[in-house]
Amino acid sequence: MNNKKSTILLVDDHPLLRKGLKQLLAFEEDLEVIAEAKSGVEAIDLAADNEPDLIILDLHMQGMDGLQTLTRLRDRGVSSRIVMLTVSDADDDVLAAISQGADGYLLKDTDPDVLLEQIKQAVDGKMVLSEAVTEVLATAIRRPAVRPASELDALTVREVEILECIAKGMSNKVIARELDISDGTVKVHVKHLLKKLGLRSRVEAAVWMVNQQAEGKA
Repeated sequence: MNNKKSTILLVDDHPLLRKGLKQLLAFEEDLEVIAEAKSGVEAIDLAADNEPDLIILDLHMQGMDGLQTLTRLRDRGVSSRIVMLTVSDADDDVLAAISQGADGYLLKDTDPDVLLEQIKQAVDGKMVLSEAVTEVLATAIRRPAVRPASELDALTVREVEILECIAKGMSNKVIARELDISDGTVKVHVKHLLKKLGLRSRVEAAVWMVNQQAEGKA
């Protein structure tokens, strides 16, 4: 039986928030906070050094804000799942975060029990959204950017297999088990396929693939 804990990096410039979140996560035996960052700059270095399974990232921070940090993390090839945790439910913030590579968007006023459950779902590879922002993303997904299906031809057979798994909401760990390859190999393939398709995030890739599959059945 695999008892390995899922690792988490907390990024927030308010120490009390980090302390409270760490105490909340301590209730879950399968989760472990392995590092904390009080700034985006610290977060980038810690993410590269520790390769956490999940990064919980504040949106509004002094200096480098959450969106800038998110972009830098993805540009550096960090494949950890990244969930924004913020007080802002503004449409622009939600869409910017998801389009730039976030795997979820949660509000800080969420009930602690609900928040903990959403974090566990994020670790398991699911996209998580607070109810207040769900409609924002749903509207955006109903109007996806048109991308030619021929772009699939640029992908290798393995990359297409992984893209299909991403469209099913699978995490890197689950994909690795499904295809009998290592987590590291999955990360490399995901990075390459996103670059080939000109996409910023797994969420964008999943939405695009689901739309391609739907059109194929039409």
